[in-house]
Amino acid sequence: MTLRLSKILLVACAGLLGLVTGLGNVLDYGTNFEVVRHVMSMDTTGAGEAMMARAILSDTLHRVAYAAIIAVELAYGGLCLVGAQRLFVALKGGAADFEAAKSMAVAGLTLGVLLYCFGFMIVGGEWLQMWRSAEWNFQQPAFRFLVILAIVLIFLATPEPCDARA
Repeated sequence: MTLRLSKILLVACAGLLGLVTGLGNVLDYGTNFEVVRHVMSMDTTGAGEAMMARAILSDTLHRVAYAAIIAVELAYGGLCLVGAQRLFVALKGGAADFEAAKSMAVAGLTLGVLLYCFGFMIVGGEWLQMWRSAEWNFQQPAFRFLVILAIVLIFLATPEPCDARA
């Protein structure tokens, strides 16, 4: 029972992380929009001419990318919270019931991992050279979120002991 409660609480925390982050970006739109704008335009990277060909200078694309980030944050947060609720309903059931209840939480956690791994580490960090910027390098915060979500996903994915109510 303790392991199951731990999984439920950690999934709920991951969900709250997504919702709070997404809502924070909606309520304080300008602050993190500037991050997206500078990262996509590569204007503070000091990258050479060959790298600057990757820069995206369109304000419309900056806003679309930021809206997508917010949407994914809210989506993974919501999926995780619904997943935590489904896990809670299956808390006292058999191993198969608890396993079956994991799908929404797994989907939410996976979506969050993809956002921070693909969106921030691969696209922002490497393709757009975010790591070169002294002021707009947000790889460390993204990496922290990525690691938290990945650890919760791995923990949640561990199989339940057969018909033991862990």
